[in-house]
Amino acid sequence: MSKKKYEVRENESIEACLMRMKEEGYTPIRRIEKPIFQEVMKNDEIIYEPVGRQIIFEAKSHD
Repeated sequence: MSKKKYEVRENESIEACLMRMKEEGYTPIRRIEKPIFQEVMKNDEIIYEPVGRQIIFEAKSHD
């Protein structure tokens, strides 16, 4: 059984990513979400503000 990671692409829905996975013969087994931050200067201080998230699915093959 092989494993592969799939990242939800920019402007791609989660459903579209899951369909892509299924078409390649993989089933999701784990979902990982990571926040994406951007540096912003406020009052001579660097502040990190969340601007998005990265969604990654771990998947296993149907073998």
